[in-house]
Amino acid sequence: MTATATHKANIVTTYQRKKDDTGSPEVQIALLTDRINTLTKHVKQHHHDFHTRYGLICLVSQRKKMLAYLKRTNLITYRSLLQKLELRG
Repeated sequence: MTATATHKANIVTTYQRKKDDTGSPEVQIALLTDRINTLTKHVKQHHHDFHTRYGLICLVSQRKKMLAYLKRTNLITYRSLLQKLELRG
């Protein structure tokens, strides 16, 4: 199931740097993480849905690149975002 507009708006307001910020790496990573979590649940139920699995792998790769960029540019924000999103144990 895709995220509703209100759900996305809640994620954006939680992770935005300032008002009307929708393109910062923090917001993009948070939206990708939410989508990845949704698709992961789907793939666990439907083992033979290879097209969705391929899309999931692409999203994980995209998030990995954005996290690497954020780590390179702002390490403090990177670490706080990992804690908020509960990534990397």
